[in-house]
Amino acid sequence: MEDMSKTDIRSLVRRSYGEIAADNAEGGDCCQDSLRIKSSAQEISRGIGYSDIEILNAPADANMGLGCGNPQLIAELQADETVIDLGSGGGFDCFLAAEKVGPRGYVIGIDMTPEMVSRARLLSKKHEFRNVDFRLGEIENLPVADNTADVIISNCVINLSPEKQRVYDEVYRVLKKGGRIAISDVVLVKELTETMKQDEKIYCG
Repeated sequence: MEDMSKTDIRSLVRRSYGEIAADNAEGGDCCQDSLRIKSSAQEISRGIGYSDIEILNAPADANMGLGCGNPQLIAELQADETVIDLGSGGGFDCFLAAEKVGPRGYVIGIDMTPEMVSRARLLSKKHEFRNVDFRLGEIENLPVADNTADVIISNCVINLSPEKQRVYDEVYRVLKKGGRIAISDVVLVKELTETMKQDEKIYCG
């Protein structure tokens, strides 16, 4: 990916996850493809650390099986806290966090993919979540004021950013003094081959 610009990488990721959001669009209860997708997402979520209770507590259409772990396990969310989710996708982690912080808490989901934000907003309205706000924006330039969050969570998204240091700079800008960060992500344990670096599916996968 060294010969790709930061803009190209963002466009690639935005397009890829926009297609995923479209492919996972809500279907009727009788739609076999919809049921198969939901079942697969639930299996993936169980495999990366989400409990059956968590999976059942969030709207089924918010869970697309896109994470690589469960940041909720280490976030230790408390009542009345403000939480920011970097790369919130369909809102799965946001909806779980909203239940944990309660009606006086607040959750802000940030995603740069319009299709994902639209999906999350639709689900939030449908299931009457009043303490969740989904915002369109890049995690390198968070549309959030300074010193806002008690906790920042993220699930397998920072690895997609071409400007990771910028992401962490923004995290510390919007985090309150004494705030917490709970990140589930993937890291390289050895250098990728040049062929792998140029493979769009590997980058977005």
